[in-house]
Amino acid sequence: MQQLLKDGFHRDVLIKVNLGIFDEGIRSCTVATKVHLPKGLYVDPYELISLQKYNLTEALVISDNIDLEVPEYLATDISVLVYMKPDPECQSCFKALLPLHCRYHRPTKDDGRIFIVLKSPEILINCQKSFLSVDCLKETEIEVPCTQKSINMCYWDSLKLKTVKKLKLQIPVGFNHHLPLVCTGTLITTILCSSLILSSLCKHGHFFFVQGSL
Repeated sequence: MQQLLKDGFHRDVLIKVNLGIFDEGIRSCTVATKVHLPKGLYVDPYELISLQKYNLTEALVISDNIDLEVPEYLATDISVLVYMKPDPECQSCFKALLPLHCRYHRPTKDDGRIFIVLKSPEILINCQKSFLSVDCLKETEIEVPCTQKSINMCYWDSLKLKTVKKLKLQIPVGFNHHLPLVCTGTLITTILCSSLILSSLCKHGHFFFVQGSL
């Protein structure tokens, strides 16, 4: 199950997995989810580092060179590996929380909304003891880091999931016919604020000129 939390451009996606195995040894397994983000969404690597310090989210960005400033039409897709934690409310359940951010889009002509579809994540599992039947696993193993902090690689099994509902995010965008008004207002505001700053510096500022000698 995946669920969107919060509103606006900064969201959280909550991912929960129920393996359906009632065995005490299941807690020795490591479960991770590989989330594929379209170019309209991104994660902040610096935010992930901060969350890791407080043991809130353990995530590893697989993609290289994430530009936090580029708009949607200049961005690329991102893959994030999120290490899930055992859910205390369910013996065979694991959960993870991943903060997402929406990129700015081009203005539209008619509708001030754009929808982004977040597909189902890929669930990976690495167990010291085999609990799952062959029918639950895909044919190929995936080699990814054992933990978020480790550089060692482990072989993970990819699970076959039941149908998971795709998430649809609604993002507000501007209108094309508002572009001249917005640009004009921004330019006038910038010139006015710059003039006020320069005027205050000239009136109240103290300048010292130091003459250097060769």
